[in-house]
Amino acid sequence: MPEWLSSRLPDGWTAWHLIALSVGMAVGMATVSLFAVGYILARLPADYFVNPDAQRPIDRHPVLKCFLILIRNAIGYFLIALGVVLSLPGVPGQGLLTILMGVMLIDFPGKHRFQKWLVTRRVILSGVNGLRARAGKPPFELESLDLEGKRQK
Repeated sequence: MPEWLSSRLPDGWTAWHLIALSVGMAVGMATVSLFAVGYILARLPADYFVNPDAQRPIDRHPVLKCFLILIRNAIGYFLIALGVVLSLPGVPGQGLLTILMGVMLIDFPGKHRFQKWLVTRRVILSGVNGLRARAGKPPFELESLDLEGKRQK
């Protein structure tokens, strides 16, 4: 272990302690990330991707609404920055998953189209719908019926 790193470790710590801490933090962050994403996906309505009314935020006082949007975007940008740091070699953690969570929180043009594209990938859709089934929720609807009863994307 380099001298500059060993001099910064607490007394009595070895490289094995640092490795164990790094692995523990990586597993812990991955677990928390997966539970947070799972919780959010289970709470979304089944018609979120086909019904524009399901995507609208809850009506709140305008000041509170602006405050919550600012907080959500600040958390999103923080998660993106944290994900970039976690993606660096030698830093434990799930960098790409953290970046994805941050991107899903912030507001940007085309966000809903990107989310719909992402969830229509076969592997992701089966995983998300499996998670929703374990939570007792119906699978996501990705097609809707028009007025004449024909399916449309």
